[in-house]
Amino acid sequence: QVQLVESGGGLVQAGGSLRLSCAASGYTFSNYAMGWFRQAPGKEREFVAAITRSGATKYYADSVKGRFTISRDNAKNTVYLEMNVLKPEDTATYYCATAQKGYRLDSGASAYAYWGQGTQVTVSS
Repeated sequence: QVQLVESGGGLVQAGGSLRLSCAASGYTFSNYAMGWFRQAPGKEREFVAAITRSGATKYYADSVKGRFTISRDNAKNTVYLEMNVLKPEDTATYYCATAQKGYRLDSGASAYAYWGQGTQVTVSS
């Protein structure tokens, strides 16, 4: 079955960096766009970044543009989220997600068919 397993979260000071990974299995990874979302306590899940099947095109939320970078390695069935210049407001549980067939880049959660269990990122001030 489809599995998405995130890793790399943790506690970091403001201005620091983290790299999240999401290992996918159970399907042909390179056939699907991927996305990262996050959810802070008491808030709705929000879009962070998305990447096309080949990795050639990326799309970011305004709140992370210029600080976060999404990438993928189709040989390793893994998508990454490099997070730099972290701010306390980046504190959230981060989820990777597999887009539904035919979706290229989308910021809506309904465009994604499979989700990981999440990894916690906490940024202290």
